[in-house]
Amino acid sequence: MGNFAKFDAADYLDSEETIAEFLTAALEDENPEVFLAAISAVAKARGMSAIASSTGLGRESLYKALAPGAKPRYDTILKVLHSLGVKLTVTV
Repeated sequence: MGNFAKFDAADYLDSEETIAEFLTAALEDENPEVFLAAISAVAKARGMSAIASSTGLGRESLYKALAPGAKPRYDTILKVLHSLGVKLTVTV
């Protein structure tokens, strides 16, 4: 079997529209881990250091908050989303 590079969604999150669609699709999944992984990928695409700085979190703390299996606080997620320049909306 040949060697393949590991897929990294962050490599493809290169526009505001793509990021919005990616996060929206992740929110539609019932598993909250999917949305957390999507936020992490977007933060990686935008630069973890910049996101950490703008949220007031340490870079290490940000990685821990967005790690698989993490249970980040709601306010942490809001800070990250705000830093990413995205907002959640609710529709019926």
